[in-house]
Amino acid sequence: MVLKLYVSQHLGGGGAIVAMVLAEKGIPYEPIFVDLDKKETKTPEFLAMHPFGQVPVIDDDGFILYESRAIGRYLAEKYADRGPALLPTGLQAKAIFEQAASVESSNFAPAFLKVVREALVKPRHGLPVDHAVIDETLVALAEKLDAYEAILDKQKFAAGNEFSLVDIFYLMYAPLLASRAGIDVMTKAERPNVTRWWNELIGRPAWVKLQAEGYN
Repeated sequence: MVLKLYVSQHLGGGGAIVAMVLAEKGIPYEPIFVDLDKKETKTPEFLAMHPFGQVPVIDDDGFILYESRAIGRYLAEKYADRGPALLPTGLQAKAIFEQAASVESSNFAPAFLKVVREALVKPRHGLPVDHAVIDETLVALAEKLDAYEAILDKQKFAAGNEFSLVDIFYLMYAPLLASRAGIDVMTKAERPNVTRWWNELIGRPAWVKLQAEGYN
């Protein structure tokens, strides 16, 4: 049975990073598009898979899993022998990986999500945009990226010198803002290490292909 990936009709976000893991690993799957505007994630059938009524969700031959970061870990471990490793081995390497994953989820993602809500979600629903929130959040985010600049001065990728699942997590929101709202904070002259890292991520063949298919 081919793995099923339930994603929004507005491609991007968590669905895009799950698709990226699948692409990097060369895992065949069937995308099933769920219309959020029609509240298709709130039907009894969908809520039986995801009690919070969100996407993405995967159905791997009857095994249902939601939350994009959890899905990424599951796929990377199940298909460890395909494509890039994505998950490290060894106690210390795993600890560094989890440290980097925690940094992404607690420092990077919340700030970007706040800007996404103002710059992308509100306009789609005809709601007024609070530009002050965007400006203040981008200033705070720039300070966080200064720390990334120091980290990436010592290593090639987010969790070390090897491309990993953590790097894929960063593709959740930043490309959306750049492509749909023209807000690009990842490629600034004052942060050459962040720029180098970011350009390598968005230049990966799997990501370029997904963009061409409309995942961002």
